[in-house]
Formats: sequence, C-alpha cells, structure tokens
Amino acid sequence: MSRRGGGRRPDFRRDQPSPVPSPSVQAGRGGARGRGRGRTGGTTPARSPAPPPAPANVAPQPAISTPSSSSSPAPAPSAASSSSSSPAPAPSAASSSSSSATLARELESKLKLPAPATVETAPPASSKAVRFTRRPSFGTVGRKCVVRANHFLVNVASRDLFHYDVSISPEVPSKKVNRDVIKMLVDRYGASHLGSRNPAYDGRKSLYSAGELPFSSKEFRVTLVENDGNAGTSSRRREREFNVTIKFASKPDLDHLQQFLRGRQPDIPQETIQLLDVVLRGKPTTEYTVVGRSFFSTNLGRKGELGDGIEYWKGFYQSLRPTQMGLSLNIDVSARGFYEPILVTDFVVKYLNLRDRSRPLSDMGRVKVKKALRGVKVHFSHNDHHRTCKIAGLSLEPMNNLMFTLDDDQTRVSVVQYFRDKYGIALKHVNWPALQAGSSTKPIYLPMELSMIVEGQRYTKKLNEKQVTNLLRATCQRPNEREESIKTMVRKNNYSGEGLVREFGIQVKSEMTLVNARVLPPPMLSYGQSATENPRMGQWNMIDKKMVNGGKVDFWAVVNFSRLDQNVVFQFCQALVGMCNKKGVAFAPQPLLPIKSANPSQIEKALRNIDMECQKIGKRLQLLIIVLPEEKGSYGPIKRICETELGIVSQCCQPRQAYSAKMQYLENVSLKINVKVGGRNTVLSAALQKRIPFVTDRPTIIFGADVTHPQPGEDSSPSIAAVVASMDWPEVTKYRALVSAQTHRVEIIQDMFKVEHDPQRGVVNGGMIREHLIAFYRSTGQKPDRIIFYRDGVSEGQFSQVLLYEVDAIRKACNSIQSDYTPRVTFIVVQKRHHTRLFPEDHGNRNSTDRSGNIQPGTVVDTQICHPSEFDFYLNSHAGIQGTSRPTHYHVLYDENAFTTDALQVLTNNLCYTYARCTRSVSIVPPAYYAHLAAFRARYYIEGEEESSSSGGRSTVRENRPLPVIKDNVKDVMFYC
Repeated sequence: MSRRGGGRRPDFRRDQPSPVPSPSVQAGRGGARGRGRGRTGGTTPARSPAPPPAPANVAPQPAISTPSSSSSPAPAPSAASSSSSSPAPAPSAASSSSSSATLARELESKLKLPAPATVETAPPASSKAVRFTRRPSFGTVGRKCVVRANHFLVNVASRDLFHYDVSISPEVPSKKVNRDVIKMLVDRYGASHLGSRNPAYDGRKSLYSAGELPFSSKEFRVTLVENDGNAGTSSRRREREFNVTIKFASKPDLDHLQQFLRGRQPDIPQETIQLLDVVLRGKPTTEYTVVGRSFFSTNLGRKGELGDGIEYWKGFYQSLRPTQMGLSLNIDVSARGFYEPILVTDFVVKYLNLRDRSRPLSDMGRVKVKKALRGVKVHFSHNDHHRTCKIAGLSLEPMNNLMFTLDDDQTRVSVVQYFRDKYGIALKHVNWPALQAGSSTKPIYLPMELSMIVEGQRYTKKLNEKQVTNLLRATCQRPNEREESIKTMVRKNNYSGEGLVREFGIQVKSEMTLVNARVLPPPMLSYGQSATENPRMGQWNMIDKKMVNGGKVDFWAVVNFSRLDQNVVFQFCQALVGMCNKKGVAFAPQPLLPIKSANPSQIEKALRNIDMECQKIGKRLQLLIIVLPEEKGSYGPIKRICETELGIVSQCCQPRQAYSAKMQYLENVSLKINVKVGGRNTVLSAALQKRIPFVTDRPTIIFGADVTHPQPGEDSSPSIAAVVASMDWPEVTKYRALVSAQTHRVEIIQDMFKVEHDPQRGVVNGGMIREHLIAFYRSTGQKPDRIIFYRDGVSEGQFSQVLLYEVDAIRKACNSIQSDYTPRVTFIVVQKRHHTRLFPEDHGNRNSTDRSGNIQPGTVVDTQICHPSEFDFYLNSHAGIQGTSRPTHYHVLYDENAFTTDALQVLTNNLCYTYARCTRSVSIVPPAYYAHLAAFRARYYIEGEEESSSSGGRSTVRENRPLPVIKDNVKDVMFYC
C-alpha cells in the first residue's frame, strides 16, 4: 500500500467545524504533474506515473482492460492479521489526534504485502508518511466534454513566510475576543515592534507573517476596552488586561508545497496550506458570522423564516484545496438556520405553536423550550438596565410562584413581586417559567418577556420536515442561477484586492475553472424474458417488462391502521397484487388471513395477533402489507416489532397513496416488494455475459458501509454502523445487510471483526465482515477472491484511521475463516457532503445538459480539480430533478486489485443503474446507499429510548447497548428497501 504524508487534517470536504482547518491549495500553472511518487509497501503492482490530462479533443477510446483470471491471489498477510489475535481497539473520537507516525508503523505491520521485485521504492519524506493509492492513469472512456467547476485558481508569489506561536493570558475560549486582542496589539505596536508587518491570526495559537518579525520572542501587554454585558447600565465600559507572548515557531516552505502539487513530494505541507487558508479567511472572519468553513450574514442575501422561531441566513462556503492545477479556492453558496432575534415569549409562541398566551406551559412544552434554548444568548433589558446572558435552563415553577432570597439573605420574594416592587414593571406572563442563567447554586432568573434573543446565533438542532422544506424552497437554484450566485459572491469578496491577501502575495482568479470531463455511456440493463433496456439521461421505464427474477409470495396478509374503509383497502391490495404479477412476481391472489383493521394505539397487539394466527394454521408469512395510520410516529415501532421480534418482512403504505392507488405508485411498490421477497428487479447485461472487468472473471463480493450518528444535541444515543454485501455473484444486485450499535459519534466501524472468549467454546470469531463472507459462500458455493469495499461517511481527516482499522478488520475476518485466505481488497471512500459543483460550459446548449439544466448523467472528472497524485474522481451518475446536482467524490485509499481508472469509473457508474427502488440511476453507488438505508432503519429499533432519558439537565452518554437482533429470514433479503 502506498503511504501519504502526515495523515490528513479535518476537513477538506464538510461544512462543519474542524479542530484544525483543512485548507486546500493551488499554485502555479495548471496540469503540473511531475514525476509522480515512488511506491512503498507493495500493496499494488507498480505503475508508471500518470500522464498529463488529455486535451478535450483527443480521440479514440480504448477498451477497458480486463485483469487476467490467472493472476495469483494476494500473498498472506503478516502475523499481525492472525485470527487468534484480538482486533486493534477502534479509536475513540478523542483519539483522532494520535500520532500519525504510530499509524504509519501499524499500517506497515498490518497491511503491507511483500513488494514485487519490479516496484520502484522511494524513501518516505518523513517518519509520518502514510500514503494512499496513487492514480494509475487518467480515464479515457466516454464522450469528452468541458464543464465549469466552482474552483478558483490561487497563485502565490514567492515570500518568506513565518509561523509564530501565540499565548494569551488569561486564556479565553472566544476566538472573537482573541482576535480583538491581537488586533489591538497590531494597531498599537505594529509600527514600533512588528516591523510594520500585518500578520494573519487564526484566533487560537498561530500567527503568520510575510517576512520575519524583528524578534524571536516577545511579550506584550494589551488593554482591551469593551462594553460590559453584565453591567447595570449601557454606558459602563470595562477594561481587561491581557499578556500576549509571540514566539517564533517555524518557517513554512512554499517550495515544498509546489513540489507536492507537482506530485514530486509525497507528504502534504499542511502547515503552509493552513497559513494560506488563514490569510484568505481573514477578512470574511471579521465581517461575517463563522460556522465551520462557512460564513453567513444578512448582508449576503435576503433572510427568511423557516418556522418555529428559526430563520435562514445566506452565505458562502470557502475551502483551500490542493489540486492537480495547483491551489484551488472552492467557493459555494450556502444557507443555515439561525434563531430569530425576537423576544423569548414570541419564540415560545412560535416554537410551541401556542394560540393562548394566558395559559401556563405544559411540562412537555417547558422541556421542549428548555432544550431549544439551552446555551442561547439573550439580551435582557428594562429601563436603563442591560445585560447579556447565556440561558442555562428554565425554572420549574412559574414566575408567580418562583421565590428567591434578596441580597439581605433574609427576605424571600417572587420574581413577579420583585420586578413590580423594584422596577415598577407588571409582568404579563406570570404563569410561565423564567429563564435561568448563572449557575445552579447561584441562579439568575430572567423574565422571558424582557429577554431578546441575540442576533446571529446558529440553530444547531436538526431541522424538522417543515423547516427543511422551507429551506429548500428558499435556496433551491437551477445550475445557471447557482453559478451566477457563486460568481457574485467571489466578486463581492474581492480576495485579491484585500490588503492582508496582497501582503502575502496571494492572487485569486475571479473565473471558475474549466475542467476536462467525460460522459460515460449508460449500461445495458436486462429484464425478464430476455428483454433489455438502454437508459437515456439516467432514466428508463418498465413498460411491458418483467423483473429479471421475480420473487414468490404464497402467504401474505394485510393490516389496516388507517381510517380508510375496508373496501378501499381491499381494492388497493387487489391492484397491488395485480401489478406485482404483471411485473413477474408470483403473488398468490388471496391473503392467508382476512384483511385486518386495528387501532393505531394497539399496533404491537395487532401484529402479534396476526403472527399467532399464522402459526396456528402452520404457515409463515412471507409478506405483511401495512396501511399506516394518518398520524406520524408508527413506522418505527412497526419495523422494530416485525423485523427483530416476529421475523416478518413488511411493506408499509401511506393511506393517501392506498386511496388513490396510482399506477406509478403501484409499480414503485412492486419494485420494493420483489427484492424484499428475494427477487431481482434488473441486472447489468454485462454481468449475465460475464463481461464486467474486475468483477465477473472471478468470485467477487461488493461491500457498502456507513455509520449514522445521532442528531446534534442528542448525547445519549449510540452511533449505528451498517455493512451490506452482495450475495449473488456475478449479478451483484442482491445485498444482505447487518447493523450494529457502537460508541456515540465514533466513525470507525467497531464490529467489522471481533474475537470473543466463550467459557464453553473458547475463542469465538465474529463480526459483520465474517458473517457476510460466510453468507456469500452459502449463497454462491464459493469464497470471494476479490473484495470491493465502498465506504461512505468518512471525512479526509479520518482516512488514515479508517484504512488502518477497517482494512485490518477485513484481513482478520478473512484469516479467521481460513488461515491462508487472503482475497485482494480495494477500499474506496464515497463522499457526498462536499462543496464541489460542476456546471455545463454552455447553459444554453441542450446537447450538453439534462432536462433540469444540469450536467448529464455519467459525467466524470479526474483531472484539474482532483488530487495532485492520489486516485480520486468526481462522478455525476444521476439526472437532476430540481436545483443543482452534486457529484459524488470517490477516493481510492487502498487497491490490491490494480484497478485501471476506466474500469473503476465505469463499474461505479454502471452500479448506479442497479438501485432496486426506482428506474433511475442514483447519485451514489448502491452498496453505499443501501448501507445508509440499513443504518437509518436500525435507528428506528432504538427510537424512543433517548426521549425517555432525563427531562432535566443535559443527558449523558450511556453505556453502549446492542441493537435488537434482526431475524435471520429478514436479514437474508433486502428488508431495508
């Protein structure tokens, strides 16, 4: 396996706060590739360096090469992979900053295979080198085209750059206060002590200058004058004294950066990139509200209401990235929820949808408001008194009953009486609780009607369905509109004209980057009775076609929890059964039991009664059709009971859809039912003909994996990992799913392989990978010789750890089945939450767009805006529906199968046409999509537990409890579809 410098810091791709900024960089002229890097570790065969990007008019398309089926299997791993050894403990969230050097050593000992004699090796540039798979070449398959990317070339002039450590005493957690201190220092001492330098500051511990400061270490005393938010009157000001120590730390090397961008230096110069990123973020940081890598302001676009006391602000995302063309500034428009700057009483009315303010809040309402407002700053004012406080909670008692002791330590009064007697204020909402600030031992009670929410505070909770709809409606833009919005934002920011940016010799081009791209051809799809379909623009239909392998449903039943009439439900079921039979599912015309109607409050009882009736007549249900109640909240309990307790495969239907019973809906449900009862809807024609390179020549299993985390603010719920695997080589369309709960907000999948010690059986090997491999053998009669693993949800800062722990777990799982069993592994990270957008070069040319105005399905980019040397590409595999399409970023971390670029890109694109739930290509590769669905489904199994946790203070992370076990007959089919 190749290694790469230093492991990556978070986070080039996500619009989230990062412990360490992960800027991206561009420099010099486009397309500089250099010699490429030498290989170490021997995890993939030696390859020649990638050629420069081909011009758009280069012609012939070579066929995709197929690996020789006689190639020998991968050599056995080192002793570190022995099944008798316990797996390395998965890192906790706090361990992400552990030594990259340690990671490198562990990677080498656990993953390295003997290097072929032909591999040219180069010594690592540092002891921290942890490199990933190099790009084997640039792709050639497909129709060449040009697209625009929201990447703006950054040129950096030669400068002597210096990094200084900053220590501010007393320490304050606020970056804003730190920046105010340094600004005051520069204003006061810039000319006399700093050599008239204008340094860039990151708000924490680092200061950067373009040129050396006239000292190596120096202390300063700074007096910061600010309004005292806790003062009794608005006119009072407070002076705070700070001691600031500035000390030389290092000299970032621009030449090292240029060498990395040309592919001649293996380890990324993170310090230099971080410096340039801080400089480019300098002005926006002082002018706008900062949220992670994004900036928001009411000056950047019209704000609007989302509902429930929340509004949206518009802004932009900004990230500096190293790419093949040099340094690139990735700019995208963005929007985010913020608290409305309104009185807390008005917020409560909106948040709880109250109609009568005179009524007291219910206990449930009080808890909801407390959760929504905890940590929010309010400006409390009356008469001439003003103060800013952070809400810690709400009082248990209403204000007319809420008593506290005055400063004389004797007199006890209510909050209502205190404000009436001391300030002459007659409070109105006396039967509502008070806001509580301060500490639990010395609480400060603030009437809601005198407290205004401070403007500019982001809403960190999960948006509800109505808010999401309103946000999408307000911010959805067609590609030409979004492109223009981005250009307007770049012009408004005027990076190259800003003083600090000029001082560091940085220039940012104002034009989007033109990128060489290709449109991959869609695959031919096979249906039943030898029918085929050639998709157009990412979609097709099944008119007069049957499933390629129809399932069989002999025993089925129906339960209706809605208010629909029994006859309506009967007619819907008849229409659905007719559609399934028409599409090739052998569906018995009559249910095993008469149609049942049940009260939504008796869901569990109704489901158990149906199961008992089936047992009495000696039949096992293959499918239960459920018409859901009109009220929300029943889907989760139904799935938990059916899948983990009764072993029933179910298909839920909304009552409004059952009432209308439209043909399109019935067809879509038939697709889901077929795969839930073991059928296949469609397969790639090339799979049936065994013509898929790297898949059909030898037994191959394709995995997908994802980890979903609890919503923000939920500290008591575990993260859930899901791993799916194909069970039907060579068709690779049936995916079996396994799920597991793990430590709260840990991204590394902990249950991929495990070793347990049983008192009777001794050492017992287990885990999701091992179970899937055994199931594959039972299904096909063969062990897979090749593993292709699509891993979703991993940020770039986690690449090294995912590679270390998860590939090692795969190795150990294989080794536990047979000591010399070492299938070759390709590990690909799937990234959807990034901010790269691709636009047609000419929006008016209908030959280069789909019907929504987006780039065409199958558009792939592996040139200018991709990594300087590693194996990654952007693939837009789907047709746009509304708004601007987002391509998926695929990054190959590990490749023992020696994939060619064309083979992997075409395979990934073709798989996107095999998604079971619709007749459209999807935006991410189906194994990763299915893993996300399975993890999301498993969240329902523990639904309600978090609500039962403490209604008082902040909930605490509890001991991780396993998920309910999915019944074997359920997990063997695609129950999650």
